Amino acid sequence: MARFEPIWALGLMSGTSMDGVDAAMLMTDGQKIHAFGDSYFRPYSGTEQETIAAAQGLWPDENPSVLEAAEKVVREAHAEVIARFPDAQTIGFHGQTLAHDPDGGRTHQIGDGVQLAHDTGKQVVWDFRSMDMLAGGQGAPLAPFFHHACARQLGMNRPVAFVNLGGVGNVTLVDGAKFSPESADALLAFDTGPANAPVNDIIFKRLGLNFDKDGEIASKGTVQTDILEQVFQNGYFLMKPPKSLDRNSFKDVQSLVEMLSTEDAAATLTALAASCVYAAQMHFPHDPYRWLICGGGRKNASMMNALRQRLGDNVDAVEAVGLDGDMLEAQAFAYLAVRVLRGLSTSSTTTTGCTTPVSGGQIANP
Repeated sequence: MARFEPIWALGLMSGTSMDGVDAAMLMTDGQKIHAFGDSYFRPYSGTEQETIAAAQGLWPDENPSVLEAAEKVVREAHAEVIARFPDAQTIGFHGQTLAHDPDGGRTHQIGDGVQLAHDTGKQVVWDFRSMDMLAGGQGAPLAPFFHHACARQLGMNRPVAFVNLGGVGNVTLVDGAKFSPESADALLAFDTGPANAPVNDIIFKRLGLNFDKDGEIASKGTVQTDILEQVFQNGYFLMKPPKSLDRNSFKDVQSLVEMLSTEDAAATLTALAASCVYAAQMHFPHDPYRWLICGGGRKNASMMNALRQRLGDNVDAVEAVGLDGDMLEAQAFAYLAVRVLRGLSTSSTTTTGCTTPVSGGQIANP
């Protein structure tokens, strides 16, 4: 295989929402996107979600039996998904994040890439965050290099912001006019603050539902601005990027909405996610001409309305430019896997804060 010959890579993503495994094929040489391939979503069952949720927040060697049960669910679900893609030449395996402490220089994703390679007979690139953190980085976010490739492919030569609204929100400000993602000012990326996680948690606690479908519950409530003001007293928002968060970094937000009706709590927490994105602009060197939203938040009409109220009419789901918002992160890990195989960097000073561009990830051959 020639050094930069494009290959079909399968990217796998199991996010902090713990809803299931996203899988997407991407043909790439680690620099350009040559083609988007098939995708698939494998939901976790209720029992599987409970098993993974029980391990949330645990570090290695804490409660081994709970960790082993969660790791087994994650590994078997991913192996099941990989079997659906026999043409994948390599696998980008993110694993399941349980705990992330960038200030302490540690992160914990379950899912053994060596075992997965053995189970599936496929080459697996995994453990994307550790090398970045050893180089002084936050270990997150890791999708920005792929966002840069998307902007280049779409011919976007002006600054554009990609916003991922998962459990936590993150933003990538991309200058597609720059040839390389490592170039000065090509990228700025960081976590914006809580996104879907607080809304999902309150809806599940009160109604037993996994999320506020279409933002219908939030649409019936009233935003409590005094609570938003309290949240924004947190020093995180003024902290200069790069910076990243754990799913539970803003756990105290739940107590602030405890006395509200379910509708008002959902409305307030939905507005919080949008306000965090708005606040992120204080760190931008220039304004984006367009905001492209991916992740589950783009399907929440109340959240999208809240974003447009704050950012203007240039806010769209990524589907507006022909991308798949459900699979963007999975595609990102397919892209990063090939970069690791090629020895190309996967993060830089302006995306994670590492001291020098880093090629993260371990390669496990079957």
